[in-house]
Amino acid sequence: MDLRVSPYLYIAPFFVLFFLFGLAPMFYTAWVALHEWHPIGGQGDFVGLANFTAVLGQGMFWKSVFNTLSIFVFTAVPQLIAAIFIAAVLDANLRAGTFWRMAVLLPYVAAPVAVAIIFSNLFGNQFGLVNNLLATVGLPQVQWTGSSTASHVAISTMVSFRWTGYNALILLAGMQAIPRDLYEAAGIDGASRLRRFFSVTIPMLRPTLIFVIITTTIGNLQIFDEARIFGGASGNGPVGGADGQWKTITLYLWEVGWRQANLGRSAAIALLLLLLIVLIGLINFLAARKIASDTGAKR
Repeated sequence: MDLRVSPYLYIAPFFVLFFLFGLAPMFYTAWVALHEWHPIGGQGDFVGLANFTAVLGQGMFWKSVFNTLSIFVFTAVPQLIAAIFIAAVLDANLRAGTFWRMAVLLPYVAAPVAVAIIFSNLFGNQFGLVNNLLATVGLPQVQWTGSSTASHVAISTMVSFRWTGYNALILLAGMQAIPRDLYEAAGIDGASRLRRFFSVTIPMLRPTLIFVIITTTIGNLQIFDEARIFGGASGNGPVGGADGQWKTITLYLWEVGWRQANLGRSAAIALLLLLLIVLIGLINFLAARKIASDTGAKR
């Protein structure tokens, strides 16, 4: 086979599948967003950008954007710090290292709905374990489903529980690829373990960090299961809280599309969410690259 052609043939299956299951649905979503679209009746009249203007004029949409960003901040920052710490600990010469690496991955294996149900009970308003512990130490109980901030903290805890170990293993793989000679040279120069971590590990980990930050951003902005189950909502009851305290964009998208039977506006919400993910992902990418570069420059 021609060596100039064969590499393209090897990677062609990926791009074919990506087009069929990635790009094609996205273009179809854009087509739906430009029309009236009913779940049963299908395509209706062409409405142009009317679905987008209608969505942007809804107060609940902006509330869902705020909730999504709030949960994202509560989740992403602690999750990343915890993942780096766990990866650094696993990178040390621990006994039974394989066991500990498997152990941190167990929450990721658990079904999201199961995790959401367990944590919803832990964060129950009256009989939840967290409130019982707070009462034991003399602190007031928290109405986890009564306020936006409390519900966002509870949902962020669920998400962090599932994804921290997964991200830690990715960061661990990056740490183990760092040449040990750099640590030995820094040690000979008198650098402490903390100094070696910030001056060697973090800068050398930059590509892996950027990958983790980008994937974390994408995942955390599409939270659905945890927010859907939290608070025990089921059937035709309100989702995301009685006043939309923790209604995320994906929950709002689902509600508009399937409860209000307006797939055109639902598709418009999906495209607006895509723009938000691209924007925040780009900001995180630039911030992570700058932080890692600045840290390396201070060596």
